[in-house]
Amino acid sequence: MSRGLIAFNLATVAIAVILDQAIKAVIVATLGVGDAIPILPFLALFHAQNTGIAFSMFAGLGDVGLSLLAALVLAVVLYLWVKTPASRRLTHFGLAIIVGGAIGNLIDRIRLGYVVDYVYFHTPVWDFAVFNFADACITVGAVLILLDEFVLAPRGRARAH
Repeated sequence: MSRGLIAFNLATVAIAVILDQAIKAVIVATLGVGDAIPILPFLALFHAQNTGIAFSMFAGLGDVGLSLLAALVLAVVLYLWVKTPASRRLTHFGLAIIVGGAIGNLIDRIRLGYVVDYVYFHTPVWDFAVFNFADACITVGAVLILLDEFVLAPRGRARAH
């Protein structure tokens, strides 16, 4: 990996963590737990404390167990990142925002014992889990990696032949 790519990746991680923590700080400072601010008929800011991981799964593992699980997943992602060829720039970006999101949520888990969530999509008959910027980074990063792996990379290989 070139120094430029490493610097870009690290900057992307840092920006994701800083944005995540800044948004969460604003939510905590302005909304009580359980309070909501409607934005659109289907979207609200809703201050929630997530004691599990994505969509409150594994809440029963406790703080230490969830922190260890998050650290293990982060280590695996970092390993995959190091092994990814420099030419796979979209994958590198996807991994960078995944790492940034994972670190942002891990900071909450270690510091607070839960993750601050605040984005709430809903309709009168349907609710989606409350999530945060870090969760969005992780999800978008995974989608970008899948796009690169299963759509863009095969096209590149086909053109090379």
